[in-house]
Amino acid sequence: MGKAYRGSVTDFPDFDASVDAETLYNAMKGIGSDKETILDLITSRSNAQRQEITASYKSLYGKDLIGDLKYELTGKFERLIVCLMRPAPYHDSKEIKDAIKGVGTNERCLIEILASRTNQQIHDMVDAYKDAYGRDLEEDIVGDTSGHFKKMLVVLLQGTRDESGVVNADLVEEDARELYAAGEEQWGTDEASFIMLLGNRSINHLRMVFDEYQRLTEKSIEDSIKSELSGDFERLMLAVVQCIRSVPMFFAKRLYKSMKGLGTADTTLIRIMIARSEIDMLDIRECFRLQYEKSLFNMIKDDTSGEYKRTLLQLCGGDDDMAGEFFPEAAQIAYKMWEISAMTKVQTRGTVRAASGFDAGSDAKSLRKAMKGFGTDEDIIIEILTQRSNEQRQEIKQAFKSNLGRDLMADLKSELSKNLCRLCLALMMTPAEFDAKMMKKAMEGAGTDEHALIEILVTRSNQEIQAMNEAFQDAYKKSLEDALTSDTSGHFCRVLVSLAQGAREEGPADIERAMADAQELGDACNEESSDMEIKFMSILCTRSFPHLCRVFQEFVKCTNKDIELIIKKEMSGDFKNALLAIVRSVKNQQSYLADRLYKAMKGLGTDDRALVRIMVSRCEVDLFNIRKEFKDTHDVSLHDFIQDDCFGDTSGDYRKALLLLCGGED
Repeated sequence: MGKAYRGSVTDFPDFDASVDAETLYNAMKGIGSDKETILDLITSRSNAQRQEITASYKSLYGKDLIGDLKYELTGKFERLIVCLMRPAPYHDSKEIKDAIKGVGTNERCLIEILASRTNQQIHDMVDAYKDAYGRDLEEDIVGDTSGHFKKMLVVLLQGTRDESGVVNADLVEEDARELYAAGEEQWGTDEASFIMLLGNRSINHLRMVFDEYQRLTEKSIEDSIKSELSGDFERLMLAVVQCIRSVPMFFAKRLYKSMKGLGTADTTLIRIMIARSEIDMLDIRECFRLQYEKSLFNMIKDDTSGEYKRTLLQLCGGDDDMAGEFFPEAAQIAYKMWEISAMTKVQTRGTVRAASGFDAGSDAKSLRKAMKGFGTDEDIIIEILTQRSNEQRQEIKQAFKSNLGRDLMADLKSELSKNLCRLCLALMMTPAEFDAKMMKKAMEGAGTDEHALIEILVTRSNQEIQAMNEAFQDAYKKSLEDALTSDTSGHFCRVLVSLAQGAREEGPADIERAMADAQELGDACNEESSDMEIKFMSILCTRSFPHLCRVFQEFVKCTNKDIELIIKKEMSGDFKNALLAIVRSVKNQQSYLADRLYKAMKGLGTDDRALVRIMVSRCEVDLFNIRKEFKDTHDVSLHDFIQDDCFGDTSGDYRKALLLLCGGED
């Protein structure tokens, strides 16, 4: 039984190429053109029908339809319509040609096309390239690329991947061990093994190899590639792995990156929307909804304009509701995502370590000298405070008082200003004192920073929360629970109080109990809103993260729904945000914190309190991992984002301190 059609553009019923050719001719004759007629007609015909229209247009009017469209239309709208009129293999070959012509190469375009196409699509593209440009595609790519990146592109260009669907069970473990031996197990990397295996084995076989690899190493193949490879070769191999796991998810991520932030990568957006409109656009839409907080339709709507927008929305094919029901492809992906999260053991890494040859007394003297007399040597202060562990900073603070009879915190406060002062004072507190201070700041004054309360309570361990409770009581003579109760209300207050107990269960998942919890959450979806919220809270706030990971995986299986989308649809306000933060932290805590950093800096103005809070609290825990997630999601390094975002810091000292905490450019 064949796979159901998953495109958004289908053959137009009662199609008549001559009638359509006449309609297009009339839309373009005279002064101006009827753009709405053009876009409505072209986006409602399949590519095969468009080729018939092109042929009929030439027969009826002796003119080239693409030439007339280029003459009548302008800008991105013209580019989109003209690309729609090309046969798919010629569209791919034109994109490849544009990627390698002139000075510089668009490696991301090469990666996207060659990693995602089937054998037949690649063969057709190679033939189309030869026909259109009279050149050999492989020779042109070899002449424009180099190294292992070039070798893998050549392998993919052969279009010889095993597409039988047959899995050789005996080879699965052998291949997984070969990948491990080629990378993680040795100094240096045997790139040839990665190229041979990932470039030739069947999709089904490689999916099983990836699972076996994860069982062997407790590390995903993606994480291994990131640690072993680099540059364009790393990006290419990651794209191949992503396409093996799910081509629609790969394109959902590419589409998101083409539209997020300032400006739109229109060439990428056009290329993908056209290439996938008759293949798997419905699955891409579902994966987009699964991965991000809005539908593909609405992101296009918000990011583009005019006839260009209308044409893209027609290709998209509709706006997805937020019911949380999965198509089969998205359900399988969601289930697999939770499985990967459950199997992966994250080796967290900070960016700040204890300094070797440390001498607290010497550092105390250097700091005093930097603040003594007229003017302040901010460079010395920044260098010392950002390059010592928190434990060493506490020793410096004690030595400052013991040896010099002065309060280091008071001196820093007196000598520094604004955000640099806030950052340096934060570095000098113990983690528990700093968390308590941030909780207090989030609740004082006219408004409440609910996102800060959520972030801190969701991402801290039981021990860290208990230490924070003690520090809060000691500093403010009031329990944290009482403060939360007086400053928040309703179910949101109940979530925060529950998390503030620092009594979350610990340990691995209990499979039978996870299945029961998943069913209980599924049943709660049919209950009254208040009852549903209480049931969700009772499970999400108390179970261990490894257990919840399995619960959310089983939830997909027993309900065919995504836990995040259910929470978004059925709940609201700060309560919804708190539960979403738990789900995202369970899935990938470093990714959740990377997103919090991104939101602290994107747009106009910077949430410096959030920026300082996360950079200081995570620099000795997992800021290195957060950096990697930031780069993967936003295609820009955290270092560069801070560099660009803190340009308003006229002295540059605050920015310098943040960049030292960041620890690298990735």
